Amino acid sequence: MWKSLFLLSISLVLGPAWGASWIVPGAVWYDTAGQKIDAHGGGVVQRGSTWYWIGHSASDNQTPLMYQSTDLVNWENMGKQAPAVSGMWRPKFASPNGSSFWLYGQQDRHVLSLSSSQFIGGYSQKAKGPLPPNRYSYSDTGMLFDKATNAWYLLTSADHNTVQINKINSDGSIGSLASSLTKGAYEAPGILEFNGVYFLLVSGKTGYRANANRAFWATSLAGPWTGPSDIAPAAQKTYGSQNTYEFVVAGTQATTYVFMGDAWDSKGTAASDYVWLPVAVDAKARKVTLQYHAMWKVDPMTGVVSYPATRRRYAAGEAEATGGRSPVAAVKRCFGDGHDCTAAAAAGDDTKQQQSMVHRLRTGDQVTFRNLTGRLGTSAYEWVFVRYTVNDPDAGEAYIKVNDQATPVNLSEYNSRAGHHHTVPVRLHLDAGDVNTIALGAVGTAAFEMEVEGLELFEDN
Repeated sequence: MWKSLFLLSISLVLGPAWGASWIVPGAVWYDTAGQKIDAHGGGVVQRGSTWYWIGHSASDNQTPLMYQSTDLVNWENMGKQAPAVSGMWRPKFASPNGSSFWLYGQQDRHVLSLSSSQFIGGYSQKAKGPLPPNRYSYSDTGMLFDKATNAWYLLTSADHNTVQINKINSDGSIGSLASSLTKGAYEAPGILEFNGVYFLLVSGKTGYRANANRAFWATSLAGPWTGPSDIAPAAQKTYGSQNTYEFVVAGTQATTYVFMGDAWDSKGTAASDYVWLPVAVDAKARKVTLQYHAMWKVDPMTGVVSYPATRRRYAAGEAEATGGRSPVAAVKRCFGDGHDCTAAAAAGDDTKQQQSMVHRLRTGDQVTFRNLTGRLGTSAYEWVFVRYTVNDPDAGEAYIKVNDQATPVNLSEYNSRAGHHHTVPVRLHLDAGDVNTIALGAVGTAAFEMEVEGLELFEDN
């Protein structure tokens, strides 16, 4: 089968160093020790100037794992929070009485609660049981700290297609039902609040296959919940992810809401990745919209979102094509968008227009970019934007080969957005100086076709 071709373990390609500078949705994320981050179905909370990410370890029997960061980009592994606990899916943090710390998650379709006298480590089981008041079993766990009531709320998707919101009592037990949503088969609940409006984000029930996540709204946690509306273009299927949590970066200059999504593989294994995106909130229109960026970051102090600066572009016209296919005639493109510039021209926006050559590849074809410049005096790993489109992401995919790499690697091994978005960031090993070669090729069915627009290198800060 074509999907098995050219695959190589990504650890052999990327090596041990992460040194992250950006949030890159769909890419493989590494911690400060160079290990793949393994915190799925999780949530992020802030304590002082440090942020803590808690999720389940898919590689270690779904035990809760914690990471910490001061910049929301570089994450240090703080280890297992309850080494004796396994099978705890989607753990979320709460502190209902302010003096003890709790983790809540799903185990055997029941609410498992763990408690510790310290924030990091030492968690042990306190209770396990069905959801009150009707003793329902459930699937996914969400969490909200509501400033209006100064209380914590557990969000669950019960197995009978009801999303529940239960208050957590001061003793850590699951309390009264605040409200419920019974408007469809939904799971993976999360809530953000903006100017007195609550937005309940949910996913459809499609297993580990991504779907168009949606939002309902209410002016009280008691409901009623109105909606739904899409949080992203439906065809993008939440950019290949499923909601798990929303958190807020309240800075000195801006407040940024962040969507946390899991980019699951077909079985929810440790090979799954993450999609984090800023969220635009319109309380008047009662809508939340994910703002997709291939690379971005938010300053935890100011709350300002920023994007990388381009260091060098390599257009497709600079590449050598092999395999018998000729480059397509020069066409007008909106650089970084992959579409023609008719709309931009009609709007008088000429700044995005750029005359560019694209190479159209089919299985067996390849283009090679030579003399790419690696940065001097820095680590050997840097971000490269691969700008390309495909006619059908299910019919094939692109592969990449860097310098003297023995075996090509499918781009999807570096970034799950490969083939589904025109701009695909991948982190590659480049040697210093104008000595690097990157080859891109197509592999798939006879009907598969891809158009390569070029490569782009970025400043890392």
